[in-house]
Amino acid sequence: MNFHARRVTLPAITPLCLPKRVIKVYSEDNTSRAVEVPSDITARDICQLFILKNHCIDDHSWTLFEQIPHLSIERTIEDHESVMEVQSGWGMDSHCCLYFRKNYAKYEFFKKPLDFFPEHMVSISSETNGIMNHSQLIQTFLSSSSCPEIHGFLHAKEHGRKSWKKFYFVLRRSGLYFSNKGTSKEPRHLQFIAEFSDSDVYTLLSGKKVYGAPTDYGFCVKASKLNSARDLKLLCADDEQTRTCWVTAMRLFKYGMQLYQNFIQPHQKQKSSPMRSISENSLVAMDFSGHKSRVIENPSEALSVAVEEGLSWRRKSCHRLSSHGSPSTSQSSMSSIAIHVAQPWFHSKLSRDEAQKLITQQGLIDGVFLVRDSQSNPRTFVLSLCHTQKIKHFQILPVEENGELFYSLDDGHTRFTDLLQLVEFYQLNRGVLPCKLKHHCARITL
Repeated sequence: MNFHARRVTLPAITPLCLPKRVIKVYSEDNTSRAVEVPSDITARDICQLFILKNHCIDDHSWTLFEQIPHLSIERTIEDHESVMEVQSGWGMDSHCCLYFRKNYAKYEFFKKPLDFFPEHMVSISSETNGIMNHSQLIQTFLSSSSCPEIHGFLHAKEHGRKSWKKFYFVLRRSGLYFSNKGTSKEPRHLQFIAEFSDSDVYTLLSGKKVYGAPTDYGFCVKASKLNSARDLKLLCADDEQTRTCWVTAMRLFKYGMQLYQNFIQPHQKQKSSPMRSISENSLVAMDFSGHKSRVIENPSEALSVAVEEGLSWRRKSCHRLSSHGSPSTSQSSMSSIAIHVAQPWFHSKLSRDEAQKLITQQGLIDGVFLVRDSQSNPRTFVLSLCHTQKIKHFQILPVEENGELFYSLDDGHTRFTDLLQLVEFYQLNRGVLPCKLKHHCARITL
């Protein structure tokens, strides 16, 4: 029997996945978790991973931050950015960190651009005669054919000196400039500072303490591969709205349409997904009182039904509580008071400064709030709320009547049996507040 050797060509073996890397991510309470991830993972992928691992509600506000402690600066890592690429710019001994937390303001400028770009700070070369609506304004930033410009005064740290000086700055697609002659925009008077193809904009975490900044509204431009304080272009605004305008415009000039794609991508997935998402836009009010159920289309009727159901639920809860051992009135009152402790919006021993820092970190947009214990009066609580990029604090006072304890924000005119009822009411009604409660500040442990 003859055997003939036959050459067999095996198919090329392709790797099923990219090499893995281990990264460490921190949360706001400084707990951390190390996870193994593919080397091409993006910031959005990391957020989705931690949303799943921690059973968070995905409201598209979870964000990955880059923090550089030795420079006391941080920035939002854009959803599309490669996390490994970000880390490749870190020095070996820089102790840079990744933080996972909420940022409600991340894409708010797409929804309300006129709030982010004050008219006196924006110049647009177009035939609109200076009158623009929301969509026209944002389109000028996204379109490469238009020439929007941000301008105004900023404090700048002079290179090699401790002093800060005020200059007139101009931000264009080509980069950031300052005028060496008043407010002149003539080319011979504009001095180039930075461009953004290989730089990012960061906020200063302790600008006054670390850099001697004149206000708390500091930010800087940093080249991707440079990690020394002397390489930072340090700037400082006079108020939060001004800083937000400059930082937002720099993000838009750097990434343009990519930011808009990041903004709409989750919403497109929701439309194509067969699973119905539970959001305030997808829930409907139903009436089950008759023989057939019906959708309640009248908003006023829906609100009254919701309030009635809430009160009914509380009455049943109190009844169940009293049937188990029949606690005294004071015990029942204590149970009612303590109902807020488990709520994600309640932060027990939080100082005024800590509350301001937490709200600032999670986004200075209307309706971001938290409830905390009062530091000055142990029997009262404080509602901390953001409105027009400013944080305001409202005392929640106890009101006692006929042996029953209530809570009120308006000297007893509107009373609530517990803080949960109070928060639910002001999520639906503005009342004495400057705006409704919309986004609660939540801290998670990784």
